[in-house]
Amino acid sequence: QVQLVESGGGLVQAGGSLRLSCAASGRTFSDYAMGWFRQAPGKEREFVASISRSGAYTYYADSVKGRFTISRDNVKNTVYLQMNSLKPEDTAIYYCAQAPRTSPYTGRLSSEYGYWGQGTQVTVSS
Repeated sequence: QVQLVESGGGLVQAGGSLRLSCAASGRTFSDYAMGWFRQAPGKEREFVASISRSGAYTYYADSVKGRFTISRDNVKNTVYLQMNSLKPEDTAIYYCAQAPRTSPYTGRLSSEYGYWGQGTQVTVSS
């Protein structure tokens, strides 16, 4: 049974940094692409970043490019999201997600992910 557990969220001032972690269990972590998504109150869930199985390829939403970095540790079965220069509009619940099947493709749509964590709240004050 796949489990994804996020941590690292919290309250931070604008311009600050946070690092989110997502610990995965239940199947071979290195076989699956991983992604981060977020959902702000009253808005749809949106793509933030994704990373290929080996970590060689990463993709970002335009809104976070240059500020956020996704990475993974296939020994620790963990994916990370380093968030720098945070803005109030980054406030949301952040979810990590795992692809449903092993594939060289790294998705950027929520429909391309089959497993989700419970989410962690990130609040950026102005």
